[in-house]
Amino acid sequence: KMSLLAKIGEIENEMARTQKNKATAHHLGLLKARLAKLRRELITPKGGSGGGTGEGFDVAKTGDARIGFVGFPSVGKSTLLSNLAGVYSEVAAYEFTTLTTVPGVIRYKGAKIQLLDLPGIIEGAKDGKGRGRQVIAVARTCNLILIVLDVLKPLGHKKLIEHELEGFGIRLNKQPPNIGFKKKDKGGINFTATCAQSELDAETVKSILSEYKIHNADITLRSDATADDLIDVVEGNRVYIPCIYVLNKIDQISIEELDVIYKIPHCVPISAHHRWNFDDLLEKIWDYLHLVRIYTKPKGQRLMFLFSLSKGALVWGSSVKHNPQKVGKDHVLEDEDVIQLVKK
Repeated sequence: KMSLLAKIGEIENEMARTQKNKATAHHLGLLKARLAKLRRELITPKGGSGGGTGEGFDVAKTGDARIGFVGFPSVGKSTLLSNLAGVYSEVAAYEFTTLTTVPGVIRYKGAKIQLLDLPGIIEGAKDGKGRGRQVIAVARTCNLILIVLDVLKPLGHKKLIEHELEGFGIRLNKQPPNIGFKKKDKGGINFTATCAQSELDAETVKSILSEYKIHNADITLRSDATADDLIDVVEGNRVYIPCIYVLNKIDQISIEELDVIYKIPHCVPISAHHRWNFDDLLEKIWDYLHLVRIYTKPKGQRLMFLFSLSKGALVWGSSVKHNPQKVGKDHVLEDEDVIQLVKK
């Protein structure tokens, strides 16, 4: 009996050998669906065996947001974590055995932000061993992922880490695909595309769905979608997380090179060791977390979460024309608005 990993490897190899063109699109779509189904077994915690005790990677979510740090050993991830949070983490003992992660917590603009080292994500957490599964589960709950890279050799690492995270059903800096998908009891596959499709046709869509034993469904493609997009929608367990690439060790490059790096999207160059450019990094973190500070009236009570407004609310601040203004539950609050709930 082949192991899950061996099966995954086999399909990945076949995909790598297959040329991408119109003729093979159908076959590749099927392979991708099979791969996604196998990977789901890795993501889903195994129930029933009462397993996973003593593995110890289960971190209570505290504060207002959680940031997961991913990076190869020796890129300066531990230095960055300890210098950002003042949390001392044992740099040398970088083994898969370091048990429960002790998260650092930083305060920024009044928000409590949890910093979490996600160990061993790259070193084969995906083989689904107990500990790896728990790290994946925690990674999927992050509000933001920071991929720490060595500025001298960033691209190889970046690709590998992205590939791993994608395999855990995590989509970085992406929006969910604009695809309508509705299962039905009868009526076959009803396929509509509202715009030209470069990869998917009715036949490929049907065969991907039949791989999932889905024979009755409405599918609407509202953008030029890939087989991967369709599979993401059918799987339904994808998480869409913003990501910042932290390029460390900028003390080792020239100013000219630094200028180039600044133009790369989602990137912040820093020196963890010298604590250079931490202010830029924190500003970008804040930006990507999309947190909103809301001051409640009477002042002092601060709500960092968005609640279902009671009967409505009075708002003072930049999101309203008049101060105060009565708003309903669909009103979008802006940073530092003050809000007073109107009791039912």
